Amino acid sequence: MLIWKVPADCPHVPQMPCFPERTPMRNQKFLNKQTTLLAIICISKGMSFFLKDLCLLFKTQSEASPAGMTHVFVYGTLKRGQPNHKVLLGGTHGRAAFQGWGRTAEPYPLVIAGEHNIPHLLNVPGQGHRVVGEIYAVDEQMLRFLDEFEGCPDMYQRTPLPIAVLEWEGTRGAPRETPAADRTVQCFVYSTATFPPEWLHLPYHDNYDSQGQHGLRYNPRENR
Repeated sequence: MLIWKVPADCPHVPQMPCFPERTPMRNQKFLNKQTTLLAIICISKGMSFFLKDLCLLFKTQSEASPAGMTHVFVYGTLKRGQPNHKVLLGGTHGRAAFQGWGRTAEPYPLVIAGEHNIPHLLNVPGQGHRVVGEIYAVDEQMLRFLDEFEGCPDMYQRTPLPIAVLEWEGTRGAPRETPAADRTVQCFVYSTATFPPEWLHLPYHDNYDSQGQHGLRYNPRENR
């Protein structure tokens, strides 16, 4: 039996099981969903193969931006630790790979508005703050899902904006010369171009947190 043994704490291969030694398996093939480069084939009994660099292999691949992926900058409830981040996970709606942290190259008003306390990046460049958020590489399926999720083009409009990189997750998938701070990458951003005039008089935020000191708790969709 041939076994590929993966460190139990490897974060880059969450769907890869660590098979115990001498597990009775015959003619079994395991294909990782994220790559076609690795096939595990059990061919005989009494043998085990320990691949020390498997975690490094997956880390390297996870840093590379696959062809056909699009950069999206999220600044509100889709960020890590925020109420809607779960829709980016699991692959149900498509693929979303975290790339790094950034902020808008220009100031924009980021306000919390409406009866459900929803964050809106108002498309008024030059006013407000340079807004901090996260950069993701998404596939076409995820981009279509986000359009629907964000009510685009009625509630939000998907607009390409330059985003200054604060920190990149890795170097291989980075845009050219990007790992240095304040290099820019073009991203789609779901901003709001049509809004009540009084929104411009609301407090401006530079880094949204639904549990922030503003006290305006986001009302999840399932509670509306």
